[in-house]
Amino acid sequence: MKIPDDLMYSKDHEWVRLIGSVARVGITDYAQDALGDVVFVQLPNAGQSVEAGSSCSEVESTKSVSDIYVPVSGKIIAVNQVLSESPGLINSDPYGDGWIMEIEVADTASVAGLMNASSYKQLVEG
Repeated sequence: MKIPDDLMYSKDHEWVRLIGSVARVGITDYAQDALGDVVFVQLPNAGQSVEAGSSCSEVESTKSVSDIYVPVSGKIIAVNQVLSESPGLINSDPYGDGWIMEIEVADTASVAGLMNASSYKQLVEG
């Protein structure tokens, strides 16, 4: 299981790569492994304002359907349209081409509530 040190993580198994005030978001290697083969991704709507902790989309796998939760508050400024045609990228490259959305962060306090890699590792190894 990969847990890159340069990312932040939510308790709901989303990762965040902060670039200035933009947060690129996806699901973790742990989450994609637990889901199994991803067959469909319902992408959130670009332009939508979101609050940290709210559900904004779904990922459907051969095992189940799971909500994707917003790890930081702000406005969705981009979604990864490639996932519409290639949802399996979430399995094969969860921290790269399998990203789901980018959020312009409105509330820096929501970023402070995220975990670093070692804290996330403790969460998943429980």
